Amino acid sequence: MRKVFTKLALTVLSLGAISASAQKNDLGAWYMYFGNNKISKKLNWHNEIQYRNFDAIGDLEQLLIRTGVGYDLTENNNNVLLGYGFILSQPYVNGEKRENIEHRIFQQFITKQKFGRFNLQHRYRLEERFLENDFRMRFRYLLGFNIPITQKEMLPKSLYASVYNEIFLHFDRPVFDRNRVYGALGYVINKNMRIEAGYMNQIQENRNRGQIQIGFYNNIPFNRN
Repeated sequence: MRKVFTKLALTVLSLGAISASAQKNDLGAWYMYFGNNKISKKLNWHNEIQYRNFDAIGDLEQLLIRTGVGYDLTENNNNVLLGYGFILSQPYVNGEKRENIEHRIFQQFITKQKFGRFNLQHRYRLEERFLENDFRMRFRYLLGFNIPITQKEMLPKSLYASVYNEIFLHFDRPVFDRNRVYGALGYVINKNMRIEAGYMNQIQENRNRGQIQIGFYNNIPFNRN
């Protein structure tokens, strides 16, 4: 099993490096909140909001609100989730801003492993996308690493590095949608909260776009009282 995960990791990470050459590049900023609230010992409520800008702030590119209910197959390691996303996009078309709204249903499976200091996460996500004049399905695979820096574990008041690669594939043509490569420095505030600041490069068929990202993660444990 470990050899399978290793081969999959190397394959996915290589896609970003191969696709990155000779494409246009511009820089945006994403500000993100991710919450995970335990409803019971097995159930959790996922909630997130992402405010994406064409520049540092003020020129909205996309507002994404996502939520869902998950179930832990095993404690802390394997989770399945059914969710919904609302996406408001304001792209530029021929120099003018347009507004598009998308409703999205998604199913995902997350599994986690630990190898030495490396905390690995695999996320498999299937999306049904209800666009204004279209319906599309998409598969996403994310491989992520969190690596403690100042301590051997990700303990409160410690620094860590975060890296991920995610590939997006359509169920119709063109099959390849995009690939994201991300690197960040994170700080563990306490056992439930952490913050990350980093850079993500998004590779599409004819475009290569950079994003500054700041993310806040808040995990609220189950309280029997």
